[in-house]
Amino acid sequence: MNIYIVIPAHNEELLIAKTLDSLVAQTILPKKIVVVNDNSTDGTEAIVNEFIGKHNYISLVNTSSSEDHMPGSKVINAFYQGYKTLDDGYDVICKFDADLIFPENYLETLIKHFEKNPKTGMVGGFCYIQKEENWILENLTNKDHIRGALKAYRKSCFQDIGGLKPAMGWDTVDELLAQYHHWEIKTDESLKVKHLKPTGNTYNPKAKYKQGEAFYKMRYGFMITLIASVKLSLLKKQPRLIMDYIAGFFKAKRERQPFLVTKTEGKFIRKLRWGKILQKLFKS
Repeated sequence: MNIYIVIPAHNEELLIAKTLDSLVAQTILPKKIVVVNDNSTDGTEAIVNEFIGKHNYISLVNTSSSEDHMPGSKVINAFYQGYKTLDDGYDVICKFDADLIFPENYLETLIKHFEKNPKTGMVGGFCYIQKEENWILENLTNKDHIRGALKAYRKSCFQDIGGLKPAMGWDTVDELLAQYHHWEIKTDESLKVKHLKPTGNTYNPKAKYKQGEAFYKMRYGFMITLIASVKLSLLKKQPRLIMDYIAGFFKAKRERQPFLVTKTEGKFIRKLRWGKILQKLFKS
């Protein structure tokens, strides 16, 4: 299977070499890697150019966007700057962050999962962060969800979901829409990926309402938004975020912000979410 990888990068001179080193050392190499240098003011471009000089399947795209590290739109807009330079000869398209270290069998294992089950639309490993001398599972990671840092899509699944949405919540709505189109999501606990810069560390404070807005745009409705807000804020160990998320939901509703999914997709998403919630309640 041909794997193409797009890596958005903003001021990643300290980490991008580690990510690329781990990708060029894979047991099965990707056919193409595109790094999107998004408005970097450090040495990111020079480091990527060093890799380009050694590996002809790596390329660089320079683009300019806001310096604010806003979740969602910035990274997906950068992704598409790289994606549009690619041909359509891929079987799997990956959106990877520029602060990851992959085990050497990562891409080989992705291929095995996709080949084993033709209904597998997305595959991903688990993110680990460093705490003192140990690498521990990042608390936002679970077996039902592939982290936005390391998404891999079968081509036909990527096409069915209409690609990635340039908005906060893109890495949740992609999986919901994949299931709407009868695709399966596969996570592999054996694929332990080192996440060098934990999620949210560089987000702009102006983004605090964005998560609630995303819940609205995914047509969750208030009750699912409330439950999701409590769960996410507790996972982040910041209970005060509950009110920010709820405020963001009502802000989006008041402003009639555009939805990310259709009414039919929204109905499916709510049914799916309630099913998961009730399943966990009965298990406990």
